[in-house]
Amino acid sequence: MKKKFIITTLAVLFIGAHAIAQTPAKDKEQSNAEIFSAKAGTLMQKEFIEIGTVEKANVKVLYYTDLISNSKTNALKFEMDVVTSYSTDTKAAVLDVDEIDGLMKSIKLMQDKVMITVPTNYTEVYYRSRGGFEAGCFTSKGAWSCYLKLEKFDSKSYVWLKAADLTTLYGLLEQAKAKM
Repeated sequence: MKKKFIITTLAVLFIGAHAIAQTPAKDKEQSNAEIFSAKAGTLMQKEFIEIGTVEKANVKVLYYTDLISNSKTNALKFEMDVVTSYSTDTKAAVLDVDEIDGLMKSIKLMQDKVMITVPTNYTEVYYRSRGGFEAGCFTSKGAWSCYLKLEKFDSKSYVWLKAADLTTLYGLLEQAKAKM
């Protein structure tokens, strides 16, 4: 009887540990605009307005319209094609309208306060949106390197920028805001 109890207990512990080890992968974070556009039971229209390009990333304004309820929202989209030997994959990030000012302010702070000196220790500075988009800089070999990361959990979604590209990006954001 005691042996049967021990075997049953070990079996339950083994199955429980196995189930815990197989936790599902973290879902992709989404902007409010992406959540709006994914609503079920709607007839959704998306209109894409080209703004420009910084390095390999295309910047677009998106207009979402639920044609049934006539509710609308808009957002900013960064998009980049990643070519491998077997296929082409599109990496994308969507920022809500209320996040654009924060990104613009972050770019200015990086240019005007952060990147004017190089610290002796490795340093990272970044802005992150609710959808997982990231824009930032870090020190490498005595200099600052700048980047955009379009998808939070995808190392192939980096767009490497020069410091001058931050000015270009800021200008594209100004143009996008004017169209929203």
